[in-house]
Amino acid sequence: MSERRTFTSDFRRFFGRGLAILLPSALTLWILVQLFNFLMNNVGQPINRGVRMAIIEVTPRVVPDSRLPSWFRVTDDEIAEARRVRMFRGMAQMTDERVRTLMRREKFREAWDDHWYLEASGLVVAIILIYFAGLLLGGYLGRRVYERLEALLAKIPGFKQVYPHVKQVVQMIMGDTPIAFNRVVMVEYPRKGIWTVGLMTSSSLRAVHEHTGEPAITVFIPSTPTPFTGFTINVPAKEVIDLPISVEEAIRFFVTGGVLIPDSQLPPGVKAVGRGDGTPGTDPPASDAPSEPAKPPPGV
Repeated sequence: MSERRTFTSDFRRFFGRGLAILLPSALTLWILVQLFNFLMNNVGQPINRGVRMAIIEVTPRVVPDSRLPSWFRVTDDEIAEARRVRMFRGMAQMTDERVRTLMRREKFREAWDDHWYLEASGLVVAIILIYFAGLLLGGYLGRRVYERLEALLAKIPGFKQVYPHVKQVVQMIMGDTPIAFNRVVMVEYPRKGIWTVGLMTSSSLRAVHEHTGEPAITVFIPSTPTPFTGFTINVPAKEVIDLPISVEEAIRFFVTGGVLIPDSQLPPGVKAVGRGDGTPGTDPPASDAPSEPAKPPPGV
C-alpha cells in the first residue's frame, strides 16, 4: 500500500531537494566572498594606505605647485576651520604643517573613494610583490637567505611550535612537489573482512620492508567528511587491490560518506545520485525485483 501524500510530506521532500541543490552553490559563494573580504581588509587596505601615504609624500617633489591636485591644496582658512571644529584629536598640540598633512590624507581618501576601481590597487600591488618575492626566492642566493631567516624565526618560542605544521600544509597544497595520490586502492582495514578505500602515497619505510621481508606500500586512509585528515598505514603490496576510479572520484566518495558513487562502480539496477526523481541519496533499483548481490572485490 502506497504511503499517503500530504502537504507536510511533500514540503519536506521538495524543501530537502531544493536545499541539496542550492546549498553547495550558496556555500561556495559565501566562502569566496569571505575570502575576498579577508584579502581586502588584511592585505588590500593596508597596502592602499601605504600607497596613499607614498603619493602624499612624493607628489610635492615631482609635481609643480601650479599643477597640484585639488585634494593636495590645504589653505590656512581650512586649517583654522579644522581647529575650530576640532577635526582631529589632540589638535592643540599639532603644528599647522601636521594638520595640513592630516587634512591632505582625508581629502585624498575622499577622492580615492570616489573611484571604486582604486580599491583594487592594493590587491594588484600585493600580487606583483608576491610574484617578485617568488622570483627572488626561487634563485640559489634567495633560497639561502630565506633558509637562514627561516632558521632564525624557528627559534622563537611559540612561532616554532606552529610554523613547521603550517608550512607542511601549505607546501602540500601549493608546493612545487605536492603529495601525489597516484592510485586508488582497497585494503582490508581495520580488520580482515572489512574493505576500506584508500590512496596510495609511496613505498613504505625501509624498516617496514626489513621487518616483513616483503615489499610494502604506504596507504593514506582519509576520514569523512574531511579527507585531508585520516590515517597512514603500511600494507604488504600483495594485499593491496587497485580500484579503476580516479583520485577525484575517490575524494568525492570520501567527502559524501559514500553517497556519490562513480557511475562505473554502481551496482546493477541502481541509478547515480541526482538522477531519477532527484532526491538526495542513491536512487532505489528501477524495478521491484531484488537487485543482484554486489560482487566481492577482485582478489577476495
